[in-house]
Amino acid sequence: MINYAYWLSNIPGIGIRTRNRLIGAAGSAREIYGLTEKQLLLIPGVEEKHAAGIMESKKRDYDTEYESMAERGIFFLSREEQLFPQRLAAIPDAPYSLYVKGTMPQEWNNKTVAIVGARRCSAYGSSVAEKIAGRLAASGAWVVSGMASGVDGSGHTGALRKNGYTCAVLGCGVDICYPKSNSRIYQEILEKTVRSFQNIHRVQIRLRHFSRQETGSLQVLLMW
Repeated sequence: MINYAYWLSNIPGIGIRTRNRLIGAAGSAREIYGLTEKQLLLIPGVEEKHAAGIMESKKRDYDTEYESMAERGIFFLSREEQLFPQRLAAIPDAPYSLYVKGTMPQEWNNKTVAIVGARRCSAYGSSVAEKIAGRLAASGAWVVSGMASGVDGSGHTGALRKNGYTCAVLGCGVDICYPKSNSRIYQEILEKTVRSFQNIHRVQIRLRHFSRQETGSLQVLLMW
């Protein structure tokens, strides 16, 4: 049986804003799947190329893709599910779905703090970020960052050293460790806690992924 939310998240040419317009008009991915091309074109903001792409996408085998992803321990979480972070769902142009690998929490902690900063930071900046993250984690807060070089990596390291909970919001697919220099952090987070990302698995590194992450931004929006 098709996972309608997964289908909606992976239609080529359908971005966040168009997807949100569709959800706003139809109510759910399942309802969108049942619309005809003519009905799709009645939705404000949906162009002919969008409607054609949606109809064409119904021919693709998404079930096999979804099953393969699940077998590799990647969780798919859509905004239609109760576990989706509600504050993230409330932002303008909110992502419709997340892809998660690691230990999926049963609920999101209300004490969540993002630690982000320069990639080319000083030794002092790295040390301070690690200490702050460690103290926050020891107090029961979740530490969220982007697993980038510099301050981000130090934030994750500080939380891990205190056996705390940390979440990495990535600009690439969950099966790609970027940067390679953070492979130890990547593996420890996988073993102990969670990584989440807006992009489907195997998405390669692109500058636009980071620009959106840092301006729009999951790292900030996961702060409670």
